[in-house]
Amino acid sequence: MNDKQRTANEPSRITTPWIADAPRPITCLTAYDYTMAALLDRAGIDIILVGDSLASIVQGKATTLPVTMDHMTYHCACVAAGVNRALVVGDMPFLSYQISPHDAVRNAGRLVQEGGVGAVKLEGGAVVADAIQAIVRAEIPVMGHVGLTPQSVHRMGGYRVQGKGISGDKNLRSRTGQQIVDDAIAVEKAGAFCIVVEGVPAELGSEITEALTIPTIGIGAGNGCRGQILVTHDMLGLSTREIPKFVKPFGAVGDAVVQSVQAYISEVHSHQFPGQEHSYTKADSSRRLPYDVI
Repeated sequence: MNDKQRTANEPSRITTPWIADAPRPITCLTAYDYTMAALLDRAGIDIILVGDSLASIVQGKATTLPVTMDHMTYHCACVAAGVNRALVVGDMPFLSYQISPHDAVRNAGRLVQEGGVGAVKLEGGAVVADAIQAIVRAEIPVMGHVGLTPQSVHRMGGYRVQGKGISGDKNLRSRTGQQIVDDAIAVEKAGAFCIVVEGVPAELGSEITEALTIPTIGIGAGNGCRGQILVTHDMLGLSTREIPKFVKPFGAVGDAVVQSVQAYISEVHSHQFPGQEHSYTKADSSRRLPYDVI
């Protein structure tokens, strides 16, 4: 997004106060490295989430549970280095905030101090309110996350749409709609500046949005939320995993990668590449390369 594309209400840098009072729908995507972050930022995205979804996208894991603070800190720093405008938010991984508010503050501080993020995200409702309050008291903005919370995969028995359960569900596989609304309200009261709502019926997504004063950012939560987030690799057609129903493919980048690599292989095999235009001569002996090569 260049300066001519920005309206008078569009800031040169996205901040948490701007998100809290955003005059239009909020856009959010994920990134785990410098290059993708720089491209998303250039496109004009509002929030870049360094998600613990890197477990499946980067590490090839089945769940987000193996992700550690060291992983998150490293990837947050990579993303932050490529961003000039967007708000960078770092996911707090499993067991980085559940044990105690003290641990939550210390680990959130690492993502800010070492990872360079402007806010952190953590999953859960009323049970993590104390952790949210403690992090906010340490002057670190918090994004909440309710509904389908991937770190609760074992409790849910898999990744299941939430908000369809009935009161008193002893299996605890799906929280009721009212439980999720109550959780969202608890997260707001604890001090979160916005909240992700994931994997709930569209009607419930709208109900949660209406119950809160902070923005909701939906992923598989319908069009009634005040913003939307997707995993970038999914929406670009880069992902090799099964794509959820709520993902709309906005590109076929994965196919383009395969075709480009196949063309490269063909030209190497046929000695077409490198050609003269891609080869150095003796006159180039003092040429300075534009970047470090492999």
